[in-house]
Amino acid sequence: MSARFVILCTALSGFITVALGAFASHMLRTRLSERLYEVLQTGIQYQMFHTLALFGVGLLMLRQSDRGLRQTAVLFMAGIVFFSGSLYVLALTGQHWLGAVTPVGGVLFLAGWLNLGRVSFRQLSE
Repeated sequence: MSARFVILCTALSGFITVALGAFASHMLRTRLSERLYEVLQTGIQYQMFHTLALFGVGLLMLRQSDRGLRQTAVLFMAGIVFFSGSLYVLALTGQHWLGAVTPVGGVLFLAGWLNLGRVSFRQLSE
């Protein structure tokens, strides 16, 4: 996976986050229950946080091609899909069984942050 691909995914994720946030604010606020709207907003917030983190990883990859950075990018991308994606589907369909998928995304986010710390520590101590 190249830095170029990671940055392209970052741009796409950022676009989706802003578009979904605007759609939720203007079209879904009155159509969803307050609880489901909060679920949707949580997915949007976490997607944007990790989109920004992914951008940082992509920029680091431009400086140095590193397997650990590629792993971190994959973990963040998968976390976005599992965590935010499951919250989006839950909020829009009301299918509460998807709540069981959300923690998988949370663990992927945590693994991504730990991996980023590991890679950074290794590179700084060289």
